[in-house]
Amino acid sequence: MSHRPPSPFPGRRGVLRGSLAASAALALPSAVGAAPAFALSGRPKAEWGVQAGDVTTHSGHVWVRSDRPARMIVETSATESFRRPKRWHGPLLGADTDFTGKVPLRGLPAGEQIHYRVTLADPHDYRRTGEPVLGTFRTAPDKRRQGVRFLWSGDIVGQGWGINPDIGGLYAYEEMRRLNPDFFLCSGDTIYADGPLSASVTLPDGRVWRNVTTEEKSKVAETLAEYRGNFRYSLLDENVRRFNAEVPTIIQWDDHEVVNNWYPGEILTDARYTVKDVNTLATRARKAFSEYFPISTLPSTGEDGRVHRVVHHGPLLDVFVLDMRTYRNANSPDRQPDDTNGILGAEQLVWLKRELARSRAVWKVIAADMPLGLVVPDGATDIEAVAQGDPGVPLGRELQIAELLRFVKHRRITGTVWLTADVHYTSAQHYDPSRAAFKDFAPFWEFVSGPLAAGGFPANALDGTFGPDRVFIKAPTTANVSPMESSQYFGEVDIDGDSGELTVRLRATGGSVLFTKVLQPGRVGQ
Repeated sequence: MSHRPPSPFPGRRGVLRGSLAASAALALPSAVGAAPAFALSGRPKAEWGVQAGDVTTHSGHVWVRSDRPARMIVETSATESFRRPKRWHGPLLGADTDFTGKVPLRGLPAGEQIHYRVTLADPHDYRRTGEPVLGTFRTAPDKRRQGVRFLWSGDIVGQGWGINPDIGGLYAYEEMRRLNPDFFLCSGDTIYADGPLSASVTLPDGRVWRNVTTEEKSKVAETLAEYRGNFRYSLLDENVRRFNAEVPTIIQWDDHEVVNNWYPGEILTDARYTVKDVNTLATRARKAFSEYFPISTLPSTGEDGRVHRVVHHGPLLDVFVLDMRTYRNANSPDRQPDDTNGILGAEQLVWLKRELARSRAVWKVIAADMPLGLVVPDGATDIEAVAQGDPGVPLGRELQIAELLRFVKHRRITGTVWLTADVHYTSAQHYDPSRAAFKDFAPFWEFVSGPLAAGGFPANALDGTFGPDRVFIKAPTTANVSPMESSQYFGEVDIDGDSGELTVRLRATGGSVLFTKVLQPGRVGQ
């Protein structure tokens, strides 16, 4: 069934490891502080590694960060030897983007391994260049027989659990890298800007968890510099840098990139914050987010563009990346009988319906940063996600989801699958109108997988409005279980090129597959 063996490019990893030695072997890059040091002598360095993102059949984006002002230069090649490379001249990296930059690559061959190297040049003397840093990725196939395989998860460095050298750092990234996926879908909570780290935490059994700490992670993020430092934090980990060099990403955001459970217009009451206006915090966080990930729709200014987008991955797969944060209405008990704004905003819903109807891909993965039928509370009375615990007819944000599900059924849109993270456990929910208060939709599956490097939490209650049946669940029984005490979780999706079957595997760190579900192509519901 698998469209290729787990590691079809063994040679590339040896080359990558050698090229990354100058940066990845530095367990903590020298620029641990807030900003690069201008007084450093020598040549520009890319100690934070490289990343590729939003890779399609013929395009992708490459990211890097310099330790000082530099010109970004990218070369691509079909071979590891870089014979006859193609050169791409990138931006001048400076303080306005925290010395980060990305280069769009166009006209790439479909379904091929692309080798790239990023060189940083002194802006005053282009002959003075730093050590090139290598990366690689596969472009999406233009023929369905090649198949597609990807991983997804979310929730990274949350609840006080950071990079712990005693357990090998963010070790889940190394386990994912060894599976050699085509890409990784990060389902939000890429950082915990509202979650400071302490140097050590005593666990219930008496063991001590040790964190790598930085100045920016010592308090809640409020300034642009503090948000940038939060995004840099994971890049201190060698596992993450190695993973980024070999596996391209599709990134979305949720709440912890800004502050827990935020919504536009919110005024904080949290005493830890001197900046109470969430819109101000979100503007700063969005700029840092745009600087630190290679997202096709977000320029590094963070002022224009958007997080929601479609990433086309050949004839088998379209990934619809939702933004359930930027356009939502205020959190509330969420039982209003009319709600045109909902959790997506009116314009994003129109966009999603249009793009789903246009899609000709066999499978349409809807990447949601929050689950649909799981009740996620915000305090004692308000609701953070979609479901509000009333199992009756749709109310509040459920109205918007009902409209979308009705549209999918009536337009006979085949192959929709929902993927998410957010709740810090792994589960599989099947939604069916025969069990639901709302009947006008086709059955579908929602799969949850996370956290990747954060605290684990007990299962959320189900809301019966859309008839969910929890077919599988693996969750702790107590709150905020550390990664030292419990597995971390990620999911795998494997689309077979010959049959078109989509197989979902819910995985735990340590190599175990907890649950498997095979879905058939060409169906409106199943």
